[in-house]
Amino acid sequence: MTASILITGASSGLGAALAEAYAEPGALLFLGGRDADRLHSVAAACRMRGADVHAQTVDVTDRESTERWVLSAEDEKPLTLVIANAGISGGTGNKMGETAEQARAIFACNLDGVLNTVLPAIPKMQARKSGQIALMASLAGFRGMPGAPAYCASKAAVRVWGEGMRGWLKRDGIGVTVVCPGFVETAMTAKNKFPMPFLMGAAQAAAIMKKGIDANKARVAYPWQTSALTWLLAALPPAWTDGLLTKAPGK
Repeated sequence: MTASILITGASSGLGAALAEAYAEPGALLFLGGRDADRLHSVAAACRMRGADVHAQTVDVTDRESTERWVLSAEDEKPLTLVIANAGISGGTGNKMGETAEQARAIFACNLDGVLNTVLPAIPKMQARKSGQIALMASLAGFRGMPGAPAYCASKAAVRVWGEGMRGWLKRDGIGVTVVCPGFVETAMTAKNKFPMPFLMGAAQAAAIMKKGIDANKARVAYPWQTSALTWLLAALPPAWTDGLLTKAPGK
């Protein structure tokens, strides 16, 4: 079956890298993003790789327009893979965490945006007993960080929801993969004013994600060094880690 893939947040960062990773002759890509100029540049790069590309400016926080876009893609060609990638952070480096406006915007994009993208596609996939869904969480979703509480919480919600949905949708022949990246070279991480251990290039990260998604892995967490550190922080009692984390820089 020819791949029909929908990707949100495809105008930059991991979304753009994933679009290029999946671009190949015979593939049909539905790429959504908020920046029209960057989105069309990504679409052009994917066409150069042989893919058929439909690019659409989309704000995933708008439930109705996102649903219309997803269903129009389904009508064009039944989706084999939906990657809910779009996400934002506060990006201020403020140790006191995000502002009230930033917190609401982060949840609207990172959590509601994922639901707005995925939920319209699920009944279609259930009807044909096939499909794959990939949700962009983060290693930051394993432990709340004082400098980015809303970002961490939004990614934790995506991760846990995806883990539950994987078991629920398995009976319908639908795979669900939760992706938990560490630090990757993107416009989002470029705003960080602190050292980022094991920083990885976007193309390398996309290759890791694609391999895991194509294999229907439950979780794709990388790089392993950052994953191990994150899991350790999450496992330790808060009384042991709170003092250390309060000194960490904001996102």
